[in-house]
Amino acid sequence: MSTSMLPPAGSYLEMTSDGETVSEVRVVQTSGSIATLSMALIYVPSVKSKIELRWAAPPRGRMCQAAEVTAVDGNRIEIRLSGEPTVEQMRSYVRGGGGETITMIRPGQEPARGVVHDLSERAVRAHFTDVELEDGDAMTVRIALGDEEVAFPATVLKVSSMRQRVPVEGPMSVEMVAVFAEGPKNESQATLVRRYIMRHQLLSRRRDY
Repeated sequence: MSTSMLPPAGSYLEMTSDGETVSEVRVVQTSGSIATLSMALIYVPSVKSKIELRWAAPPRGRMCQAAEVTAVDGNRIEIRLSGEPTVEQMRSYVRGGGGETITMIRPGQEPARGVVHDLSERAVRAHFTDVELEDGDAMTVRIALGDEEVAFPATVLKVSSMRQRVPVEGPMSVEMVAVFAEGPKNESQATLVRRYIMRHQLLSRRRDY
């Protein structure tokens, strides 16, 4: 297993264990097929648990890696990767991006700014700090795409929240997946997103050569 296929130390992953998915799992270090991850204590899986890790990897999109927990030490786990990572394809639309600024606008509340983890013309996964969200919440999201900005009415599909507790209690980290409303009015915005992602994928491929 090549470490070049793994996110570098300091990156964040999404981990699924026993059917529960946790965002903001931090990569502490990697060495071949062995990696050390950290997370809130309440989410630490037991030794011998089978887990799946996912992360955005432009220009390919989203990677998925199976692993097994080999040791637990407080809020850190050591894992052994199983097999090769696979690419999760989205058949009907392109997906990529990461790092763009996103603003969440809700009636009666102050706008909240966050960071995009990955994006398509139909949905966005993004990170916010100290916001209260529930599945099904409605909002408008504005996303900065270089010199352009797109805006979509959106509905929260999934929320994962975790308060920093190590080494001291800190802010609430919130991972949100929201789907955009469909309709003729949003098609031009979706086209801008598609072009933006494909342009960045092309630039990434050129840098790889």
